[in-house]
Amino acid sequence: MPTPPRAQRHPHDDAPDTADAFRRLAALPDGPRRDALRDEIVEAWLPMAERLAGRFRSRGESPEDLRQVAALGLVKAVDRYDPGRGHAFESYAVPTITGEIKRHFRDHLWTLHVPRRVQELRNRVRVAGQELSRTVSGRRPTVAEIAERAELSEEDAREGLEALETFTALSLDAELPGGEDGYSLRDSLGGPDPALDTVVDREAVRERLAALPERERAILYMRFFDDMTQSSIAERLGISQMHVSRLISRCCTRVREQVMREPV
Repeated sequence: MPTPPRAQRHPHDDAPDTADAFRRLAALPDGPRRDALRDEIVEAWLPMAERLAGRFRSRGESPEDLRQVAALGLVKAVDRYDPGRGHAFESYAVPTITGEIKRHFRDHLWTLHVPRRVQELRNRVRVAGQELSRTVSGRRPTVAEIAERAELSEEDAREGLEALETFTALSLDAELPGGEDGYSLRDSLGGPDPALDTVVDREAVRERLAALPERERAILYMRFFDDMTQSSIAERLGISQMHVSRLISRCCTRVREQVMREPV
């Protein structure tokens, strides 16, 4: 007695047989009938999409959000699938749904904006580190070992390892590690130094002041560095206080105009 042929099994044991439905969907024009058939196909494959979402449940995202992202990937797969190419729908849908979930993690769950290249490096070194941890016992894999396993340069591997720490951000109000005095990260941040503006101003007028006549330079020095009054300066130089006032005003105006005319 001949052995009956083995039934072809889907990669997912409970995968529905929707081949005929996809052929009918491809033949229907846009409209309510097509939309209804499309919804039936999506609903039939939804359990598979939810199982794929479950593979990512331990990565910090809520199960409900993962299921929604997987469902979105399933809808995209249904809309883009071409039954005329001859391959089974699940062979197209699985990478489409998985890619949508991975894209969700990559583009929406990073607390800090990280360039896509760095995100890819992070993923590669993370996978390499997990694989090496099963073969290297008693210690952590070295950067060189991770780079070799991930087929990266050591510099790229080091950059990927640093990116592993950027998936979440530390609050500025969080207490610094090892501290017991309530000192937070915010307390260690610097602020703008008001003295920098003074440095910039001094450098801007240095050459212009040096080009002034000696008496005018002396008057400005006594007024603004020795903090002498105009009357005291006039008495030391043997001129009137009004003359000192005019000289100071004229020198300041000249230096200011020369500085303002300089190109930025």
